[in-house]
Amino acid sequence: MTKALGTACLLSTALSTFQIAYAETASASSQGSAEQPRAHNSAGHPVLRTKSIQPSPLLVKPAPTPSHLAGVQPSDTTENRFFPASFHDWLTQSTMTGDWGGYRTWLTEKGINIGGHFLQDSAGNPMGGKAKTVRYADEFGLNIDLDLKRLTGWNLGLFHFLSTARQGLGIGAKLPALDSPQQIFGSGETVRLTRLSWEMPWNRYVSTEVGEINTENDFEQSSMYWGMSQYCQFESNAICGMPQSVAMNSGYGYYPTAHPGAWVKFYPAGNNHYLIQFGAYSVDPTIANTHNGWKMNLHGATGTYVPFQLGWHQGGKDDYSGPLQTNIKIGGYWDSSQVKNVYGQLGTFGVPTEYLISAPVQQVRGRFGGWFQFDRMLERDKADPNRGTSFFGSFTWGDPRTAIAPYFITWGITRKGTFKDRPNDTISLGMKMLWVNPKLTIWARQMQAAGATGLYKPSEEHAIELNYGWRPTPWLVIRPGAQYIMHPGGTNRYKNALLMDFETGITF
Repeated sequence: MTKALGTACLLSTALSTFQIAYAETASASSQGSAEQPRAHNSAGHPVLRTKSIQPSPLLVKPAPTPSHLAGVQPSDTTENRFFPASFHDWLTQSTMTGDWGGYRTWLTEKGINIGGHFLQDSAGNPMGGKAKTVRYADEFGLNIDLDLKRLTGWNLGLFHFLSTARQGLGIGAKLPALDSPQQIFGSGETVRLTRLSWEMPWNRYVSTEVGEINTENDFEQSSMYWGMSQYCQFESNAICGMPQSVAMNSGYGYYPTAHPGAWVKFYPAGNNHYLIQFGAYSVDPTIANTHNGWKMNLHGATGTYVPFQLGWHQGGKDDYSGPLQTNIKIGGYWDSSQVKNVYGQLGTFGVPTEYLISAPVQQVRGRFGGWFQFDRMLERDKADPNRGTSFFGSFTWGDPRTAIAPYFITWGITRKGTFKDRPNDTISLGMKMLWVNPKLTIWARQMQAAGATGLYKPSEEHAIELNYGWRPTPWLVIRPGAQYIMHPGGTNRYKNALLMDFETGITF
């Protein structure tokens, strides 16, 4: 199963551990969001900035200005013109397209926030795997977020729209690989609706969202450090977005697909220190098909995915000052769909057709599973608070009756601030460890003992990734790296593979 569950990458200043879409007004803190600096218009009034939640913002938010440079401000001449006055001005503005001659700020003040992104993932394997090849895939995205209070004068919450377009080829099928090495390949290479929803922060204790959404935004999602998704400092889709096994084992709704669904979040303390959340999403095995890019109904749905999650967070108002951030999440799910048991997945491992007939395939209803996530900022440099180191780890468990990967672990460490003049560049090292359901291992061993040939025993697939995130501007990241995949395809049929990968992300 190489279905990519990757995510688009947008510039985001959201520091809420639980990734709440919020408005930066005086009421933001009462809605459970981390406090953020507020922008003001020429009249001195606060500017509302609606956020389109993305599971994996890639570009780092601008770091605070060091004290010795307090009098030096980057130049952005796009405030009153459509094109920057110099190359330096273009490189220092917050987005690639700037302020559109002032219209972007004007729209934001009216409650209309428009954004876009581009992300490409390339990968090639010079050694190992089934065949040596190179693949390229990319994604464009357009998001529109409306603050209905600013637009109408009524406190009606937020309206979100996001559309994405994917194209290209994936290397996972050629290796083969159980988890796609490219985070944005898969889910049907087409133009599709990714989000169309209404979100309502009722008060500082309760928030809700309903519409065409995906589970990846709000359950088993990555925490944010320095405005970046921890998980998506990696190109591997096994890590980026969320630990991939939860979608391999269930009806979890992954980005960029959209499912009819809803969630509710409770903040018992009136802030983001404690979280209790529940959700319900349509399970649709056909949603990734290219002709279903704009599907907005329940036709073909097999059941309902019902997740829950408990969260605990501590930390300062941002990652540049105050206590170091720490997060713990514990969650689980129940999926009402009726599916084949795990023996129905044997074809994933290249088992010859003549042996599949002997597999004890049965129908099972009610898949379930759970997860545990931990992350922490390990240190913040005393000499420069723009630099620091963060760590994450996760364990995901799946229903042993149906899960192809019932045991799945990810971990990673990111160092922000590399060379003396590169405070926003990153070095990241991460790993995924996938163990195939032992029922398949035992079945294959029994078949081999009975004389079956051309059959390889499913066991495990582990991978490690090392990369460097170069950020020459606030709106661009260029990330070269390498992945080493052990037991490609989950068997010993092919030699371990070395992948050289290259990722680029742009915020428009």
